[in-house]
Amino acid sequence: MSVAVVFDSAGTLLRTYRVARDLLRSEMLVEVETIPLTFAAEGRVLVLLNLNSQDIVTAPETQLLSNYLLEQSIEFGVSCSRRVIPADDVAAILYTDRQARISDMQACIRQVWSCCKQQESIIAMNSGVILNVDIPGVEFTVTTGGRPFRGARDTISELHRMGVPTYIASGDRVTKLERMGDYLGIPRERIYGVATPSMKAQIVEELQEHYYKVVMVGDAINDLKAFQKADLAILTEQQSDSKPDILYANTDLVIRDVSEVPGIVAELLKDTRAVRKKCNNINPNMIPRED
Repeated sequence: MSVAVVFDSAGTLLRTYRVARDLLRSEMLVEVETIPLTFAAEGRVLVLLNLNSQDIVTAPETQLLSNYLLEQSIEFGVSCSRRVIPADDVAAILYTDRQARISDMQACIRQVWSCCKQQESIIAMNSGVILNVDIPGVEFTVTTGGRPFRGARDTISELHRMGVPTYIASGDRVTKLERMGDYLGIPRERIYGVATPSMKAQIVEELQEHYYKVVMVGDAINDLKAFQKADLAILTEQQSDSKPDILYANTDLVIRDVSEVPGIVAELLKDTRAVRKKCNNINPNMIPRED
């Protein structure tokens, strides 16, 4: 009998700063929650782009983003959406869009960098778009950046010291997650990137085949399905305490700091060991048999 812990990244292990440029209104939205923004319209899709921020900053600002993506053979991943939208439909809009320009993405990257540059290092920085298949076209360019919460590294170390394997299941890009995993001490083979809400739930289910209990730690609506599958669902308010009611309704515990996780898991380990001891002490001859 063993326990594993699955963490979301942004807002859970990583304190993030998010911005979005509203292309239809020519407005910059700061400290925005990209998941609720995506879920606000049924046709919206949050798309992560495999971009190098420095390359974007030095690209011609008037160039259409779609043209740049085609020229550079930039791949994408669907992070989340309210309804199932085929990747081919996303690609058809993303690579033909005539609204978003390089300057829109540059504005997001520079805004995030101006906020985070005082930190020693940015462990993760991701850019993408929110497109709307009902328009169709790109509605927002988005960038997120930040670094692990203070105590996140010690949390992972303490869990590993306890013999508890840790995983990351996140909608962020794999390469950025691997960099953060290296810093935190989470093996790359235990990192799942560009994970949709359904994929997170599937990851939890698959891990349950190997572990007696699987704990899910997350902070946003895209963790809901994984919460519902997990043996123990932990909602963290470290990034923000403004959450949809449905999250609280599907959560076993609410924490304010990621450093609380090892203590919770320690209690869970006690319970699982007690169950194992009880099972081992059962006399097979005392179990009623069916005729």
